[in-house]
Amino acid sequence: MGRGAQKLATDGIVLKVNSLRQQRALGFTAKSPRWAIAYKFKAERECTRLLEVSYQVGRTGAVTPVANMEPVQLAGTTVRRATLNNEDFIKSFDLHIGDYVYVEKGGEIIPKIVGVDLDRRPIIAQPVTFIKRCPECGTPLVRYEGEAAWYCPNDTGCPPQIKGRIEHFISRKAMNIDSIGPETIEEYYRRGLIRDAADLYDIEVQQINGDGSRTKSAQRIVNGIQQSKKVPFERVVFALGIRFVGETSARLLARHFKTMDALMTADMADLQEVEGIGEVMAASIIGYFHNDMNRKLVERLRGYGMQFALSAEQTAADSDKLAGQSIVISGVFTHHSRDEYKLIIERNGGKNVGSISSKTSFILAGDNMGPSKLQKAEKLGIRIVSEDEFLAMLSLSVTEA
Repeated sequence: MGRGAQKLATDGIVLKVNSLRQQRALGFTAKSPRWAIAYKFKAERECTRLLEVSYQVGRTGAVTPVANMEPVQLAGTTVRRATLNNEDFIKSFDLHIGDYVYVEKGGEIIPKIVGVDLDRRPIIAQPVTFIKRCPECGTPLVRYEGEAAWYCPNDTGCPPQIKGRIEHFISRKAMNIDSIGPETIEEYYRRGLIRDAADLYDIEVQQINGDGSRTKSAQRIVNGIQQSKKVPFERVVFALGIRFVGETSARLLARHFKTMDALMTADMADLQEVEGIGEVMAASIIGYFHNDMNRKLVERLRGYGMQFALSAEQTAADSDKLAGQSIVISGVFTHHSRDEYKLIIERNGGKNVGSISSKTSFILAGDNMGPSKLQKAEKLGIRIVSEDEFLAMLSLSVTEA
């Protein structure tokens, strides 16, 4: 290695046939090219001692155990902590405090425990017992059927959950208030300025202007919060942070019920009419809107002028041209993003599906469509529709969405 050359950490190597002609001749298998092969280096592993297990509470109330260990050098960094995932993970290793554990970095990034040196276990070592109460608010934990994690059910009174829900509320795919971040939320919560997401809309410049030297940044924050009132209804539904309701589910709910009032009063049968909404998610939605504090939050947001219904433009844009059709999207597109095409499909009565089957109506294909999907489509005789053909099918120009 010459003078000035820089060493770079790698976790593997890929060997490829250099000739494009030979690449085309070799072709693909269902999952990978025949003209390339990848070798993964064995992950670096170290042994260190488990000192204690602490617990973190996330936005959804999920409680995650964390191993606190004697510091050890691993893949160029000093590692002191590693996630233990959940109670089942702890039991699978029969972890004891004082154990000597083997640690690797998953993908050379995230430290994880991969084994225990049982021969070095101290005689007096005590097994790790998962906590029964929330480490933040003391509420008894619950474990929902089919879930690996334990949860703190005190979603309206547990500080990490409150702050986590506010952070979710301001995130890019929700209300998109990019003028503030997690550190700012932490500061405002500590100062008592906010206790829920609705409190953001009460913040005034003089409250966050400090000694008067931050007028411009304070005004930018307030402007960003007020600007978020224009965010469309489906993103408001997502921003509420209802457990198990992701971005796609929120959009489907908004499109089906069209107003917040209709969503708030929906029963189990109503909710399960929506594609992809099962019993667990439906119960979570009902539970959310039956909580008095959540209802008060929603009503305060209504009072501040949030978008609580689909716009007339969104409603008018709906059609049934794709009714009853299941569509797979694959590849890279020119005129619209994949998310925009998913929305267009939903607005015209179609159903987005992630995998190809005999029930797939057609594939909306952009550039670089996956070879395995192309092969399966040909085998099943599924029609391939280009981006321009799709827009023409719906009588849309390349700029319409």
